[in-house]
Amino acid sequence: MEKKDIISALEQASGKKRNFKQKIELIINFKNLDVKKQENLIDIKVVLPHSTGRGKARALLFAKTASFIESVKDMFERVIYENQIESLSKKDAQEIAQYDILLAEGPVMLTVAKHLGQTLAPIGKMPKPVNPEKSAVENALAGAESAIRVTNKKGKGIPLVQVVIGDESMDPEKIAENAIEVYKDVLNALPGQKHNIKSVYIKKTMSPAVKII
Repeated sequence: MEKKDIISALEQASGKKRNFKQKIELIINFKNLDVKKQENLIDIKVVLPHSTGRGKARALLFAKTASFIESVKDMFERVIYENQIESLSKKDAQEIAQYDILLAEGPVMLTVAKHLGQTLAPIGKMPKPVNPEKSAVENALAGAESAIRVTNKKGKGIPLVQVVIGDESMDPEKIAENAIEVYKDVLNALPGQKHNIKSVYIKKTMSPAVKII
């Protein structure tokens, strides 16, 4: 997939001017892939070279060490102490799943898994463990800000993935580089690689999809 072809497709997907900033979506359709089989389901995290323009990511931390929490609490929208996890309701768990970034102080992962794993694990939202150091949190947040989940697990498996790779205010070159990164990682996750790619499209929120390959 070439950068120039992506930029050309983006230009064709311009469509009508809308009174809101449209997202740019990449769609990869699969072939020769039995999505009823677990081993053929794609569920990966892709770190994009450029932010998708989604705004500041909402981050939540599970932790237990008071001094650690004090040093990093301003980096998170919400901090949950380990001793509060057991009393969280199913509704609380669903609200936690809406955060973009979930981190947990290493030893707290077991408590999270025990009480929230049934809600968070199936949707790929288990927190990432971090050492109780400010620098470790800074590094984890820096990587997570530009990471997106790419999956064809939508209840039952579906023969495609569709993800937001930017918005219409972004430089087309940067959008194209994001598209290439997603395509490359999806390709590597497929058992037959290029033999499992049927077609690739790009579109804006309200525009028709334009074929790249």
